[in-house]
Amino acid sequence: MFQSSNVTIMVSDFEKVLEFYTQALGFKLRHRHETAWAEVEGPGVVIGLHSGGKDGAKPSGGNYSIGLQVEHLETAMATLRDRGIKFAPHISEDGPVRLAFFSDSEGNALYLCQSK
Repeated sequence: MFQSSNVTIMVSDFEKVLEFYTQALGFKLRHRHETAWAEVEGPGVVIGLHSGGKDGAKPSGGNYSIGLQVEHLETAMATLRDRGIKFAPHISEDGPVRLAFFSDSEGNALYLCQSK
């Protein structure tokens, strides 16, 4: 069901944080979408950096969330609902992606992501 995953951090200064991860830590820049989204890769981890502007999608658990890429959002949601997972009431449209937010049993933020 899942195609890939990442830990997403909502950031206020996108360029500064991107420089930190790529220059100071030496992580590889995998993908960048303007100043709204970037993926950086370090040993054993992919981190999504998401500009937390006022109109951007936001996880319910603070400044981070774990993202799970899926091919078909509604199909994945149906499978997970059958397993007892409850989603936020609305699917978010955020630029080139659709997002469905949910939490684990401890309240930690996760989301499903489908590229448009």
